[in-house]
Amino acid sequence: MTAESPTRRTVLTTGVAVAGAAAGTVALAACGTDSGSSSNSTGGSGNSAANVPAGTAVAALSDITVGQAKSVTVNGQEAVVSRPTETTAACFSAICTHQGCTVKPDGAELKCPCHGSVFNALTGAVEKGPASTALPSIPVKVDGTNVVTA
Repeated sequence: MTAESPTRRTVLTTGVAVAGAAAGTVALAACGTDSGSSSNSTGGSGNSAANVPAGTAVAALSDITVGQAKSVTVNGQEAVVSRPTETTAACFSAICTHQGCTVKPDGAELKCPCHGSVFNALTGAVEKGPASTALPSIPVKVDGTNVVTA
């Protein structure tokens, strides 16, 4: 009994299939998050910013233009603080609920540079997908001239 030798066509076809599968794996890995979860819609264990002690300073109220937002860090996590009115503030996780990229403030919108999702900077609501879940809220209040966690 003799062992059958693979043909050149079999070797090339197998090589191309393996290379294609490897490239697809790399492309999908680049689109995901390091945490292994693609959505952080509830502000659960992946959003420790929501668990920060009350009274922690987030930003100076004067640093935020009314109707717009500013990037901040809350408890070591990327966040966005906005100023809906002269005397109020709102804060949200800056982690896109679609694939975990960091959203960037742009006027009254928060834009995800990875896949184009757009969120309302004053409410955290999705204005344009592919994200389908609002950004998790971080409770804040205005305390004198500062925005602090509530």
